[in-house]
Parts: sequence; structure tokens; C-alpha cells
Amino acid sequence: MTRKLNPHALFGLVAASTLLGIAGTDLVLPAVPSLPHAFDSSVEKAQMVLAAYALGTLVGLIAFGELGARRDPRRLLIWSLGLFTVASIAATFAPSMEGLIALRLAQGAFGAGPAVFAPGFIKGIFPDDRAAAAIGRLGSIESLAPALAPIAGAYLLTLGGWEVSFFVLGGLGLALTLVLWALGKELPARTEALQSNQTYWTILGNRNFLRYALSQSFALGGLLVFVFGAPAVLAGPLGLGIEAFVILQAVGIVAFIIGANLSSRLANRFGTERIIFAGTSLLATAFLLLLIYAATGGTSLAVIVSIWIFVNLGFGIRGPIGFHQAILAAEGDHSRGAALVVAGILGTAAAGTALIAPFIALGLWPLALGGALLTGLAMIVLVALRQTPPRRLAGTDG
Repeated sequence: MTRKLNPHALFGLVAASTLLGIAGTDLVLPAVPSLPHAFDSSVEKAQMVLAAYALGTLVGLIAFGELGARRDPRRLLIWSLGLFTVASIAATFAPSMEGLIALRLAQGAFGAGPAVFAPGFIKGIFPDDRAAAAIGRLGSIESLAPALAPIAGAYLLTLGGWEVSFFVLGGLGLALTLVLWALGKELPARTEALQSNQTYWTILGNRNFLRYALSQSFALGGLLVFVFGAPAVLAGPLGLGIEAFVILQAVGIVAFIIGANLSSRLANRFGTERIIFAGTSLLATAFLLLLIYAATGGTSLAVIVSIWIFVNLGFGIRGPIGFHQAILAAEGDHSRGAALVVAGILGTAAAGTALIAPFIALGLWPLALGGALLTGLAMIVLVALRQTPPRRLAGTDG
């Protein structure tokens, strides 16, 4: 049967589904500082609303990755978005902070499906010579979401209370569920048989996959830990207001777009490995500078934004091609490979956010320290797990 939708329309449908799950965290970020007052709770517990979503997503990624290797991913995608919609709407009626945390855990788990199935769908939508570029483009879009969604969330906060962001997530989820119910069969079924011996453990035993997946997880995880805590720090201890966070994110978006647009061109000219390493180096160095500034008591928004430009530029350079290389290293097992990569990112973000939450009232330095440590780990992984060619024996030719 001939598809009614062209490949680019199908790609847009897949990308929109994936972005919804990512927006589940970032769209509500600006509302986090208002949650302690709304529920008569603490700032530290409000941060757990973010960590719970990331932890739920981590569980969902692993579950959907395994289900996607055994069941029709098209049906699983519909169920994933439908249950995400229910959890999002239910969250608006949460009776307490503890109830909201529990619903966020479920929301994150149900919203994880699209990120798992997207690479496999794209490999079926596009021919081999275009699929790799499309997967890289999806990675670029996914990396941009943490910068765009908080700005939209800040605008939604001006229209009402913290509940507005959850209503919007539920509405978007319902719309996508209905569209996929009508058009989901036009998405490609699995086009490649999985290797009979392929499991999560065998993929994790692949040194090349582990290198790219861990470096991507630590790089983006470090950035997300900072973004998750920035609204509370900027509006709280630094006294700069939520407007400062909007400015920070707007500038970060521009820097990321510049880096992402340069990424593939630089990789074609200088090599993928060199550009991934260069982008990671810039990212880690910028976080180190931010830590030094914060440790000396600096609170100037102009200085923070200036350093933040290089944080986002560095990730823009390495993010898309780093994600693409990790998916390719999974050697055809797209569902499990994508699940592990995104699970690593969100697991890192969840753990980092939870560890830093008790110190969030101390100012900027705990966030900067978290970002510096994680991006430093991204650098270490790239070097430590690099595959070296076999050493040539002395006296041999060739």
C-alpha cells in the first residue's frame, strides 16, 4: 500500500512524539519555584518533581526498549502517548507534592516510548544513504528541546498557575495520540531482524557503544542538571527573577543552533572524532570557568550568560553527531540502543539533580560543580575508552 504521507511528514510525526516526552521535563521548569508555595512544601522537595520525571523516564526507556524488540512499535507508540496524556492531566489535580511526584514518575515512564522507537522508524522511512543524516537531525532536535521548552513554560506560567503546563502537555499528548491512531499504520514496521544474541548486556559490552553513549550521557546530563536547577537558583539565592532564566535560555538557544549547524560541516572537514572531542572540551572548560566564577561569589547575569554561550556552543558542536555515533554503534538494535543512550542521559540528570537538590539554596556553585564534574567525566570517557589499533611488532613489515 502506498503511503499517503511523504517521508518528511512521517519524520515530523516521529519527531513531534519524541519532543513531547522531552518537554515533559523542560516545559514545567519555570513553574518549579512556585510549587513550594502552592503545596506548602520545600524547595528541596520541589526539585524532586524534576528528578521523579527523569527517573520514571529511565524506567520507561528500559521497558519500552525491551518491548520494542518483541512487539509492533507502532502500537506501542500509541499506548505510550495515550498513557502519557492520562498521567499529564491527572497531575493537574495532584492533592500534594508527594502525589505530584508520584504522577510525575508515571508520566515520565509512559512518555519514554517515542524516544526508543524513533531511530527504528527513521531507518524505515528513509533509504540507507539518508537515514543516518535523519537520525543525526533528530538528535539535534532533541538536544534543542531543553533550551526551547523552558521559554514556552515561562510564558505559560504567566497565563495561569503551575497546572497550565500540565494541561498543555495533556492536550498535545491527546492530539498526537489521535493522529497516530489514524495514521500510525503508515509508519514503517521493523525493517531489520534483531540479532538473536543481542540483549542490553551485549550492547553494553560493546566498548565502542559504551564510549559514545557514556560521553553523550555525561555531556548532556551535566547541561541538564544545571538547567533543572537554574530557575530556583536565579529566582531564589541570586535574586535575579525568573526573567533571568528566560534570558539565559534564549541566549543558549542561539549558541546551540550555531554549534549544531557547524557540527556536520566541521565533522566532514576535520573528522567526527576530532569534533566530538573539541565540542566536549569546550563544554567542560566553560563549566569549569562557571564554577570558578560562582566559587568566588560572582552573581552577575551578564557574566553567567557569557559563559553559558560557550557551554551551549560546545554541546551544539558535539551533541548531534555524538548521538548519531552512539546509535550507529548499537549495530542495528535501534530500540535497545536508543533506550540505553537516552536512559543514560536522563539517569545522569536524575541522579545529579537529586544529589544537588539539598544544596540548591546555597547559590550557583553547586549547579556549576555538578556541570563541571559531569562534563569532565564525558572527556575522561572519550579518552579512556578510545580504541587503539594493535601495536605493531618490532621488525615486521607493512
